[in-house]
Amino acid sequence: MDLTLDRIAGPDGTFAILAMDQRGTLRGMLDKAGQPSGDAALSAFKVDVIGALSPYASGVLTDVEYGVGPVRAAGALHDRCGLIVASERSPQPRTEYDAAERGPRFVLDQGGVALKFLVRWRPDDADSFEEVRRAVEDCRTNGMPSVIEPLVRLGPDDDAAAGHRLVIRSAELLAELRPDLLKLEWPGDAAGCAELTKVCGPVPWTLLSAGVAYPAFVERTLVALDAGASGYIAGRAFWGEAVALTGAERQRFLQEVAARRMTDLNAAIAGRGRPWTEVAGT
Repeated sequence: MDLTLDRIAGPDGTFAILAMDQRGTLRGMLDKAGQPSGDAALSAFKVDVIGALSPYASGVLTDVEYGVGPVRAAGALHDRCGLIVASERSPQPRTEYDAAERGPRFVLDQGGVALKFLVRWRPDDADSFEEVRRAVEDCRTNGMPSVIEPLVRLGPDDDAAAGHRLVIRSAELLAELRPDLLKLEWPGDAAGCAELTKVCGPVPWTLLSAGVAYPAFVERTLVALDAGASGYIAGRAFWGEAVALTGAERQRFLQEVAARRMTDLNAAIAGRGRPWTEVAGT
């Protein structure tokens, strides 16, 4: 393998990536909406979303449990859209990277061009840091781009400001491992975004949506890109309300509302953000 982030980036070197790797979260959303939430329902939802929105994305992130197989069988992924495969297991009792069963070779066999590994941690978690290190090194050895997604676990005494500091510290530590791309939580404000850019150094970073409403995510994305981010990896901000819909209503929402959201955001960020090649110095 000799893959690069160009496979999941737009022509300008920035990222507009659709996130459709939710598993337990998506099941919970469907349950709350009173909709079927069995395995087949999760797969059908992913096929619908990716089929409607991948034409507007530079890449698509999905899972092997319910996403990759059905999406490929349905031909839902747009031809020019690179596939990122989530390698972490779900449910995830602890962070564990399985090189043999879910490493770069597995991702390639699934049609993927990048591996994503999620870690739920606090920055003092040495075991989780070691798992990320293994994932990054395995990807580097095998020529597969690594996308690392750290989600910070908050303690009972952590307020919002403390959480934002942990996001920045988390990025600082993981950037030392030199993953190809970081998918990061909102660090609070423009100053926090600028600090992320500083601590990430030669590692490009993207903003995740974390389920915030679309208008708030647009505002955050513009702030992040103006502070040095290289794009977004987001899902629920675009398609969240579709969990309450079925059949033609769901298709209409995805093809009209969700697609318009994505194309509007892509238009708004055109010319903003730093190309990954500029950040990485390649």
